Amino acid sequence: MSRFSAATAALLVARAVQAQSGPYTVSDSTTTRVYTITQDTGGDVPLASKHFQYPNLPYKADSGDGPRGTQQGYNLCNSTTLGQDSFCQTAIFNSVEDFCIWGAPFPNVTVAEDEEQLVAYCTTPNHGTRVLPPGAIQGVQFTKTPGYVQAVGFIDQTMLGLQANDYGGEEDPHGADQRGNPLGALMYSTAFGNEGSSNYTQVIEWSYFVGSGTFCYKACDPAGPNAARLCEHVYDRVGCTYNAPADYASINGTFQSCQGDNQLPVGVYVGENGQTSTWYQPAESLGPITTVPYTPAIPSSSQCSSYTSDSLYTALAAYYSSASPAAATTTAASSVSGASTSRATGSAASAASGRGVAAAASTSASNTGAAGKGAIASFAVIAAGVIGALAVMA
Repeated sequence: MSRFSAATAALLVARAVQAQSGPYTVSDSTTTRVYTITQDTGGDVPLASKHFQYPNLPYKADSGDGPRGTQQGYNLCNSTTLGQDSFCQTAIFNSVEDFCIWGAPFPNVTVAEDEEQLVAYCTTPNHGTRVLPPGAIQGVQFTKTPGYVQAVGFIDQTMLGLQANDYGGEEDPHGADQRGNPLGALMYSTAFGNEGSSNYTQVIEWSYFVGSGTFCYKACDPAGPNAARLCEHVYDRVGCTYNAPADYASINGTFQSCQGDNQLPVGVYVGENGQTSTWYQPAESLGPITTVPYTPAIPSSSQCSSYTSDSLYTALAAYYSSASPAAATTTAASSVSGASTSRATGSAASAASGRGVAAAASTSASNTGAAGKGAIASFAVIAAGVIGALAVMA
């Protein structure tokens, strides 16, 4: 894997200042790749290069086709797409009260079967997505650090369509074909920038693991200097324990929002001799991972506020108690057309390193809403996008 040098990063930002908006292309002298910050939705354009200003999103961020087929959902989500048959693939990640996770579009499946077409399930009915059933989240810790926001917790994944014994898998905005998992999935957050800001920032680097009743979701600040390393996507076989270290045992049954420190990038550790080393995940072709040379350090946290599930997710109870037929629908859905090739990325090491999503519902994509392409309208947005795209994906 190659990465931009600090000098190249500075050059990218400088060119962003000159460009002000719109697509432009730069290349890193250490590789033959061309990196484009663009609003092109083509399937041959890496998902991490696609930047759209919220809420002016395209109907689909991936309009292409390929070995894995087409994007099955859509990104232009609003009140007309809200409900348990929504195929919204735009996730919001704001706070312990307001975040989305990726869940199965059909009941009783595994992440490996449906990883490229997972859809968003949210803790509020405000984002045009499916809505998490009350009680689905059984414990969560939401942490804001200097470099990212993270939610780790426990979930009844059968309520979100996953088989109870599914070890799960990993989702990220890359994938072997650079089209992302889920295909075309976008993420936005108000957690970055000024405290209490309502401005949404596109999150370029993120990672999500779910299975065995556990989930961990990390969204890295695109303006940060180390977003690609803090939200790695190449350690998919070692699960939450290494990608989002936390005191999972104490989180089960509790609901907290905390400040915290950054973890060390996945694979980086300080040995007993005080020297910093890096462990690289071996290829799957080499067989199961039987040992890892370090135990990840759990970053310190502070200023934690504790809640009850009922006090946090009042909107869920109100939504499910309403007369909306969409909120109560849990019937099986019709199949989605298009080719798909799934790959298993789960690791059965432990529940703490597991991954899982929940989908209590049906699925017949509601393709309402006008298609449109967003515009990056200011240098601040562009520069943040540039910094977030500084990784050359494996």
